[in-house]
Amino acid sequence: MPAGGAGAGAAAAAAAGDTGQARVAATGPGRPRPYDRVITRAAKTYRGMFIVHVQCDHLYFEIPEKELGRDMLLVGRYDRAAAQEPDLPPGQFGEYGGDEFGERTLIWQRSGDRIILRSPTFSITADTTLSVYRAVEAANYAPIVAIFNVEAYGRDSAAVIDVTRLYTTQVPEFAAIRGRIDERRSYIESAAAFPDNVEIQAAQTGTPTPVGGGRGGAPAPIPQAPGETPAISVLAHWSLVRLPDHPMMPRRFDERVGFFSIQQVDFGLEQRAARRQYITRYRLECSDQRVGNLCVPKKQIVYYVDPGTPEQWKPWIRKAITDWQVAFEAAGFKDAIVAEDPPANDSTWSPEDIRHTMIRWLPSTTENAVGPHVSDPRTGEILNGSVRIFQNVLNLQRDWYFTQAAQLDPRARSFPMPDSLMGRLLEFVVAHEIGHTLGLRHDQLGSSTYPADSVRSATWVHKMGHSPSIMDYSRFNYVAQPEDNIALEDIVPRIGPYDKYAIMWGYTPIPDAKTPDEERPTLDRWAMQQDTVPWYRFSENNDFGDFGTLTEAVGDADPVWATTYGFKNIARVAGYIAGATTKQGEDNSDMREIYDRTVGQWATEATHVVTVIAGGEVQYKSGSQPGPVYTPLSRGRQVAAMKFLADNVFKTPSYLIRPELSRRIEAEGVINRIVAAQSRVLASVLNDNRMNRLIEEEAMAKDRATVYPLANMLDDLQHGIWTELSSGRVSIDAYRRSLQMVYLTQVDNKLNPPDESSRPAGPPRNPFGRRNIPLSEDAKSELRGELVSLRQQIRQAIPKAADRETRFHLEAADHRIGDILEPKK
Repeated sequence: MPAGGAGAGAAAAAAAGDTGQARVAATGPGRPRPYDRVITRAAKTYRGMFIVHVQCDHLYFEIPEKELGRDMLLVGRYDRAAAQEPDLPPGQFGEYGGDEFGERTLIWQRSGDRIILRSPTFSITADTTLSVYRAVEAANYAPIVAIFNVEAYGRDSAAVIDVTRLYTTQVPEFAAIRGRIDERRSYIESAAAFPDNVEIQAAQTGTPTPVGGGRGGAPAPIPQAPGETPAISVLAHWSLVRLPDHPMMPRRFDERVGFFSIQQVDFGLEQRAARRQYITRYRLECSDQRVGNLCVPKKQIVYYVDPGTPEQWKPWIRKAITDWQVAFEAAGFKDAIVAEDPPANDSTWSPEDIRHTMIRWLPSTTENAVGPHVSDPRTGEILNGSVRIFQNVLNLQRDWYFTQAAQLDPRARSFPMPDSLMGRLLEFVVAHEIGHTLGLRHDQLGSSTYPADSVRSATWVHKMGHSPSIMDYSRFNYVAQPEDNIALEDIVPRIGPYDKYAIMWGYTPIPDAKTPDEERPTLDRWAMQQDTVPWYRFSENNDFGDFGTLTEAVGDADPVWATTYGFKNIARVAGYIAGATTKQGEDNSDMREIYDRTVGQWATEATHVVTVIAGGEVQYKSGSQPGPVYTPLSRGRQVAAMKFLADNVFKTPSYLIRPELSRRIEAEGVINRIVAAQSRVLASVLNDNRMNRLIEEEAMAKDRATVYPLANMLDDLQHGIWTELSSGRVSIDAYRRSLQMVYLTQVDNKLNPPDESSRPAGPPRNPFGRRNIPLSEDAKSELRGELVSLRQQIRQAIPKAADRETRFHLEAADHRIGDILEPKK
C-alpha cells in the first residue's frame, strides 16, 4: 500500500474531534432516550455493517463502536430516473437506471452524544512513521457533511442516529437531483444491511437547476415562483461500503501500459513531494486450487446480466463477459471472470448493491455504451463496475457495419440485419466496455502497430485480428477487399494480443514483492517487451496530431495505403444503399441516415491521411530505454499524403454523388453534403498545431531537405484546391466552386479570428486533453502570402473563364481575398 495510504484520510479526520460548523447541523444538543422509546416494535430492522431501522417515515442507523473512524465509500446511483422529462429543455435532466450521481469517502466519528459525518480525502499522503506526516495530517482536515444527535444507545454502546435528512433533503454530498429537493415529496423507499455495506433507496423530488443562463456560464438561478420549472422525481440508491480493512497493495502506474489510475502526492520523500499514480484493478488473489499451470482465484469477478435485457441479446452479453477469460489466463488465472444472472427470488438482492457489477440495458435513443468503475481511493482496487448499454447502440453498430463491411458481408446489405449478426456486433461493444470496468483505457495506438498490409491477409487476421486490442476504436475491417477472402467472423474486433498483455501486466501476482516499489523492476521488464513486440505498445493519443493513435482506423500504419483501399470499398458500399434501405411501406429515413453515414465514413478515412502531415510515431519509454519517444515522419511520406488528398479528396468524389438516393430524400443538398465532408478534411489540414509543428520541424532540422516546410505544404494544398487556375481554359464546377470558397473562409478564420475576449482564460484544450497552441505569427504570414499569390493567379485566370459561373466565381474570390487581407474595422 502507498505510504500512509490507508490511514491518512481516516487519521486526519479522527484528529479533528471538534464539532465545527456542520452543513447539516443537529437540531440541538438533546439527550439520548431509552432505546425502546426510539426503536419501537413497529420498526423494520436489518442487521449488517450497521443495524438499520426503518420506522414510520424515519431511517435510523445504529452504528457499532467498531465502525467509527473507519474509511467508507458512498456511491450514489439512480435506480429509476427521468430519461428525459418532456417539459424540460434538452439536456436539462437525462439520467438512466445505473447512472452514477455521486461518489465520496466518508468517516463516522463520535463526539460526546453526537455523531459527526466527515468526508476525508486521500490525495496527499506520507508514511505515518515520518515527522512530515503531522503536516500532511493537518492539511487533510476533512469537511463535515452532517452532525447528528445520538437518539439512543443500543447494545455495546452502539449510537442510534436519525439519518433521514441525508436522503430526503438538500445535502449536496447525497443529493441525486441537481437543484432544490422538496423534503415533503421525498421519502425513504427501502433499506438493506450486509456485513460490509448498507444499501438505501429513497425517492427524491425536486426542482432541477436550469442549465446555463447564469453569469460566467454558471447555472441560472432557480425560479422562485412555483410552477415555473416542473419538478422531477428519481428513485436513488446509495451504497455505503466499508473500505477493506486490509487494503490491497497497489500497483504503480506506467504510461507504457494503458490503465486508469488514482493519483496521490507523497510528501514522505527526501527532497520533494512526488506524484504517485496507482492503476485501478480488481483484487485477484490465487487460492490453493490449481488447474494445470493456472490458479483459481479466491474470489471471481462476477458480472450480472440485467434481467430487463431483451432475451435474444442475453447470450451475446454473457459471451462478451467470458471472452475476457483468455486475457486472465495470460495473467495466470482460471475462470477469473464469469457471467451470472441475478437471483430470481432474493428480495435482498439489488442491482445497485455496490458488491454487484451489472451490465444494464437502458431504453434510450442514445447511440452509445459506457463502462465506468468505482475504486478504492486509497489503493485503486476496483470495487464495482457498471456497463450501461443504451439500446440504440445497436442502430449505430448496424450503420457502421454497413458502411465498413457491406462489401464483404452480404448479410449487411439488407435491413434489418439478422439477429445472429447484430448479436455478434453487440458482443464486441459489451466486451469493449467490460475492458474499461477492468481498468483498461483506450489503446488507440493498437491498429497502427500491425504492418499495414497484414489487415488484408486472411491468415494474419484470423490469428491476430485487424487490431491487437478491443480497446482500440478500430471497428470493422473496412480495408479488406472482397478478393481477400477474409472470414466474416474475423472482420469484427475481439480480445487481442495487447489486451492479454495488458491484463497480464496489471493482474499477474508478483509474490516476492511486498511493496509497490519492489514490484517495479518486474513491471519494467514486462513493459520493455514493447521494444521487440510493437503491438504491446500503448498510447491513447499522440501529440503529433493523432498519427498512429487514430480513432475509427484500420491499417493506419500507412493511412494513405489503407484509405486507398477504404475508398474502393466505399464506392462499392454506396451502390448497396438503395437496396438495403428501400422497404415497402416504409419512408426514406433509413436511406437518408445511411447515405449521410457513408459520406461521413469517407470523410473519416480521408482525415486519417491528414495525420501523416506533420505526423510522427510514438513509443513511450522509461529512463532505462534509449531513443526518442516522438519520431517525426519523413518528408516523402508527408508529400505523398498531400498528393493523395489533392487527387482523391479535394477532387470531387463522383461515386458519392447518387441521384437515385438524393432525389428520394431531398430537393437539394448534395453539394453541401459532399463539400461539408471535404471541409472537415481541409480544417484538419489547416489545424493550428499541425502548421506550428511544420514550422518547428523545419527550424530544428539539420538538413532542410528532410522536412516538409509549411510553405511547401500550403503551396501544395492551394494547388490541389485551385488546380483549374493553371488550365488554358478555366472551368470550375459547382462542387469545386463551393470547396474553394470554404478554403477562403477557413483561411479568413485563421487570419481574422473571432473576438478572443469571449473565450475562457488559459490555453484551450482539445477533447484528448492536449494543449491547443495558438497559431504562430510565422504561420499567419505564410497564409497571407498564399492569398497574395492566389489572388494573382485568379486575376490571370479570369480572362480564361470558360463560362459565366466560373467568371463570377473568380471575381467574387478576388473580392473576398481583398476583404481577408484588408478587413474592414
